[in-house]
Amino acid sequence: MTTQTAPAAKDLSAPQSAPAARDLSTPRTGGQHRTTAVSGGATGADQPAPDRGRTSIADVVVVKVAGIAAREIPGVHDMGGGLSRTIGAVRDRVPGGRANVGRGVKVEVGERQTAVDLDLVVEYGVSVMDVARDVRENVIDAVERITGLEVVEVNITVNDVHLPDEDESENSAGSRVE
Repeated sequence: MTTQTAPAAKDLSAPQSAPAARDLSTPRTGGQHRTTAVSGGATGADQPAPDRGRTSIADVVVVKVAGIAAREIPGVHDMGGGLSRTIGAVRDRVPGGRANVGRGVKVEVGERQTAVDLDLVVEYGVSVMDVARDVRENVIDAVERITGLEVVEVNITVNDVHLPDEDESENSAGSRVE
């Protein structure tokens, strides 16, 4: 039997009253990796198999699930603010580099709930409200289905609109030879 230790895991044995909205006094996760216990298990051979042990979900899991779910929606061109997109573009061009699916995603994860903030760049010509609605629905569905956490809110900030002619200028500026 393997024992898993979660340094930032919380005790779920006491009854909890869930707030309707997230508690803003809790600091947001930046680059740190926190782990939250989402099910408290019992120990002992007399317990049913599904209840033996505990399940912990790291914040980065919620970040990745939300980022992938948001990018699946047509009309989402990119995610993140201007500086993070610039750094991401450089990182994507480095050989061996991989895309950061968490760019533009911030989460707060509690014991049984999570809140998600997204920064989007939408394609020109799409309805921003329709894209935001579709992103919100897809993120909530994916996070709740995959992690089992209840999503209390998904806040979306549209930072930019991607224009069709921007692709041509980016490609021509990147190379001096044909």
